[in-house]
Amino acid sequence: MAEEILDIPVQPANKAKIRKIWKVALILAIVTSIEFLFAFTLPRGIMLTSIFIGLTIVKAYYIVSEFMHLGHEVKVLIWSILLPMIFVIWLIIALIVEGGYIYFQNFISS
Repeated sequence: MAEEILDIPVQPANKAKIRKIWKVALILAIVTSIEFLFAFTLPRGIMLTSIFIGLTIVKAYYIVSEFMHLGHEVKVLIWSILLPMIFVIWLIIALIVEGGYIYFQNFISS
């Protein structure tokens, strides 16, 4: 009975999927390495923050596309997720800008 258990194949049959997972993991590792490099070499400021946001969006794309399998879905499903996210990002930017104007007006008034 113990001999039958040892005959189970260890490797999955589909090696193309495994290669794709390793490829995505390598891309994510490279992007993360670039983030670390920028974090320790560039001065703090709006440029560094913008670079981090851009690289985070790249990593989020690969994670959602491959590991959550959204990259293989129909375009309508993708847009049903992206469009509300775009509006939320727009709302956050608008609130930050308007908050800055209100702060500036209160600073000038006093």
